[in-house]
Amino acid sequence: MTRPLITLTTDFGLSDHFVGTMKGVILAIQPAAQLIDISHGVHPYDIAEGAFTIAQAYPYFPKKTIHVVVVDPGVGTARRPLLAEMAGQYFIAPDNGVLSMVIAREAGARVRHITAERYFLHPLSRTFHGRDVFSPVAAHLAAGVTPAKFGKRIEDYICASFEKPAHTGKHTWAGTILKGDHFGNLATNFHIDQFPSIRTRAFSLNVGPRTITRLALRFSDCEPGELFVIVGSSGYLEVAASQGSAARVLGCGAGSPVELTIY
Repeated sequence: MTRPLITLTTDFGLSDHFVGTMKGVILAIQPAAQLIDISHGVHPYDIAEGAFTIAQAYPYFPKKTIHVVVVDPGVGTARRPLLAEMAGQYFIAPDNGVLSMVIAREAGARVRHITAERYFLHPLSRTFHGRDVFSPVAAHLAAGVTPAKFGKRIEDYICASFEKPAHTGKHTWAGTILKGDHFGNLATNFHIDQFPSIRTRAFSLNVGPRTITRLALRFSDCEPGELFVIVGSSGYLEVAASQGSAARVLGCGAGSPVELTIY
C-alpha cells in the first residue's frame, strides 16, 4: 500500500517547536504518513506569499497528496478551517484566501468547512491551530476518514485576487511583488501568459526607486549587479540582480507595488 503523503507550508520558521510539533501530531495519528516540507519560510502573516508558495508547488505532487497550509493571522477568531478537494489533491487551510491561487486555477473545487471537532486535539488552543486543528485533520484524512465526515460543503469561502494586476492606463498595469526568494529575486504577479508582448516590445517596470527596461533569458546574460526582468520558472516576471539580491538593492519584498508599461 502506498504511504499517504502530507506536505506542510507555514510561516512558522524553523527556530521554534511549531513545525516539529505538527509532525508529531500527524505521526501519532497516522504513523505511515510521509511528511514533506514545502516551506516554513513564508513571511509571518503574509497570506499572499503563502498562496503563491503552495500554488507553485502542488502541481508537482501525486494525486491524493494532502497539503496543510498554515499562514493564519486570524488564528483564534471566527475564521473557518477548510478542507478543499482540487486537482485530485486535498488542501487543509484557514479560510483567509491562502488557497486563492490554487482555487483560481482548478475548476470544480469542492470546499468544506471543517466542523467535526472530534478530529481536533483537545483542549483546543486559541493560538496554535496548526497543532490542534489542521495537523490532526490531515492525519485522520490520511488514515482514511472521508472528506464528508469533516464538515459540509460551502461556497462562500474567501477568494482573494493576488494574481490579478490592475489595468491603470492604456499600456500600464499596477501589480505587486508576490514573493522574494532566497536569492533576492522578486516574483511579481505579472504572468508571461498575460503579457507575452514583453518579449518583443519595449517596456518599463517600476519597482522601488528604480525603473528596469531589460528582459533577460538567463541569469548569466547580465553584468554583476545589473538589474533585469526574467521569466521565472513559475511563469511570472521576476526582478533580479545578476549575482546579487534585487530585494536588497531595491529595498522591496512581498507586498511591494510594481508598475508595468509596455510601449
